[in-house]
Amino acid sequence: MKLSVIDQAPVPAGFTPADALRNTIELARLCDRLGYERYWIAEHHAIDALASPAPEIMIARVGAETSGIRVGSGGVMLPHYSALKVAETFRVLHALYPGRIDLGLGRAPGGTALESYALRRDRKQPETDDFPQQLAELRAFLNRSFPAQHPFGRIRVSPHMPGTPEVWLLGSSMWSASAAAQLGLAYAFAHFINQQPTRMALEYYRDHFRPSAELAHPQAIVALGAICADTEEEALRLLGSARLFRHRIRRGEIGPIPTPEEAIAELGPAREPRTPEDGEWPRYIAGDPDQVRTQLVDMASVLHVDELMIVTITHDHRARMRSYELLAKAFDLRPRSV
Repeated sequence: MKLSVIDQAPVPAGFTPADALRNTIELARLCDRLGYERYWIAEHHAIDALASPAPEIMIARVGAETSGIRVGSGGVMLPHYSALKVAETFRVLHALYPGRIDLGLGRAPGGTALESYALRRDRKQPETDDFPQQLAELRAFLNRSFPAQHPFGRIRVSPHMPGTPEVWLLGSSMWSASAAAQLGLAYAFAHFINQQPTRMALEYYRDHFRPSAELAHPQAIVALGAICADTEEEALRLLGSARLFRHRIRRGEIGPIPTPEEAIAELGPAREPRTPEDGEWPRYIAGDPDQVRTQLVDMASVLHVDELMIVTITHDHRARMRSYELLAKAFDLRPRSV
């Protein structure tokens, strides 16, 4: 089983966004040493609790601070940008760290409608959903595969060198599963965002996958939350911060990650009760190493995936580091020499 990381650069209460970005660098170094497969950095706009609106900048820094782990975006929210600019940015990253760059692409805004409007270059025309066309154009720029008569075929995207970033489509819906299958792209399903259609989306993707120039067979990752601690009691205590953060986001409160003590005072010490609408698996799995490993292996087995991507939000950065250390040990990841 491969394990990877999705980092949202959480800002703990009492700390600064600069602290959160330094935490990202420290965690990436650790996960590189521990033997994690990938380290993806999310894109979120105008959210005080999450410090990374520009993953490409952090990818460049994390790539320089690591040696073997793949580094990428989880993801670039393509509707905000031109396809050529994204291709150029990730070709630069590929030139710096060949064979290690993943370009994860998302369709979601990564913020509210207001931020999406502010990010638009042209506000005179109504916004159109041309994501499929953007995606096709981006792939053509990356692979130099425009038809001979297409004017963009004359553009030589620089820096031009062998190979290309590995392209992944990110999503949490049946739309993304269908698009990834039809286009022959690798697919990362965000179970931690929407846990209801997980099994259906992965099954649809595999059953309807069409081979492409980049990918001959379906390749899928499931991303979910996990907190691992030395005891179940401590893991559940730490989980309180993520629980309260989600509750506050639903109320439109975008402040920093609360402490476990705040969470217990506001929500109580117990897990959130599960309902049929929650789906087959929770968004977040918490427990001691054996408990977390068992649940993750069971989920991966049912979904027929050999790679899970873990997001961990805690108030205590040291507890977050410890969680990834315990997971690596539980899964017998092979440490890297760095």
